[in-house]
Amino acid sequence: MAIQPIRLFGDPVLVTPASEVVNFDKELRQLVADLTQTMQAAPGAGLAAPQIGVPLRVFVWDINDEIGHLINPSLDLSAEIQDGEEGCLSFPNLVYDTPRAFKAVAKGFNMHGDPVVIEGTELLARCLQHETDHLDGVLFIDRMNSEQRKLAMKEIRESEWFGVATEGGKSPIVKVSPHTTFGLGL
Repeated sequence: MAIQPIRLFGDPVLVTPASEVVNFDKELRQLVADLTQTMQAAPGAGLAAPQIGVPLRVFVWDINDEIGHLINPSLDLSAEIQDGEEGCLSFPNLVYDTPRAFKAVAKGFNMHGDPVVIEGTELLARCLQHETDHLDGVLFIDRMNSEQRKLAMKEIRESEWFGVATEGGKSPIVKVSPHTTFGLGL
């Protein structure tokens, strides 16, 4: 297992839809392990493969001491909406209220290719939606109303991390504040 650099806002991989996983092999299991270790080191509540530069439909989460992963997810969402604070490891220390469905049912596969269904409400539902958005090239700031998005973009442009990259175009891992709900890969 290895902690990987987390890509920051501005990296094209974050807004590019990820490819379906077709090989459920040792490399995929290593990716899940790397994602989990990177998420926990950040620390975060979730992390999607594009956030470490891998354009595959894979994400991990750690909500209420339950660690999980999902491959090639699809979501069924409730009509009931929740507002709540949301952040993202690719946007260090940026937290904004973001509307999400209150309940999410995620269908996909585990790292061995077995079908799984994950049902969540509140924080787990938020995480499932946030991480699936990453796989679709959608960022949490895209879910904000125009006024909030303008404020967020101003804060991003003024941040110390904006535009920071390391050798090879990879962004460094940045620690987020403990109140961030979704370093959270989220």
